[in-house]
Amino acid sequence: MPELLMDALQTFEVHPGAEPRATIIVLHGLGADGTDFLSFADEMKLAAVGPVRWVFPRAPERAVTINGGHRMRAWYDILGTDLVRREDEGGLRESFAQVHALIDREVARGVPANRIVLGGFSQGCAITLGAGLRYGQRLAGLVGMSGYMPLAAALEAERHDANALTPLFLAHGRSDPVVPLARGAAARDQLQALGQPLDWHDYPMQHSVCIEEVRDLQRWLLQVLQPA
Repeated sequence: MPELLMDALQTFEVHPGAEPRATIIVLHGLGADGTDFLSFADEMKLAAVGPVRWVFPRAPERAVTINGGHRMRAWYDILGTDLVRREDEGGLRESFAQVHALIDREVARGVPANRIVLGGFSQGCAITLGAGLRYGQRLAGLVGMSGYMPLAAALEAERHDANALTPLFLAHGRSDPVVPLARGAAARDQLQALGQPLDWHDYPMQHSVCIEEVRDLQRWLLQVLQPA
């Protein structure tokens, strides 16, 4: 197992001017970087929540098979176009553990787990769903954008009771050529069958984020992070 993958994740952070009342962690997609969603910290109008800390981790660099073995920032390897039967289980579980450690750090810094939202785009969505639903303390919410459910066959057995009723926001582009809409819809259907509360949204876009999605997500965040 490469030593790099066992290190703590590097992060970019946006800190509020006061002690944070909530933390939002956003995981980027394949080949991207922690800075990709920095604009969310400005675009999301969450003053009603109180001070919010934004945390943007960087995935480790690793060789990605589907891209000719080139090294890039990736939460796990992509072995081929079949996202269901050819999964990098080892890489996925390493990233689940790293994200759990990142959440643990936020709790140690004084933000309770039930005031933490974990979200991600594409590969970051897969890690959000895989790590968030397996985390041992109740989170405020999970956000999955343009992704799918990793290790889907193991979810029912491995989902932690603490997050069995954690609300989810799932969004997908109807014309997504990278992660087809059907993969996002399959995650939605599996979670609904397990009784997971979720808000589903699809938009006339490809593998991206649109302004309508940002506005819907802002409304959802205000709901799940409303002050106690």
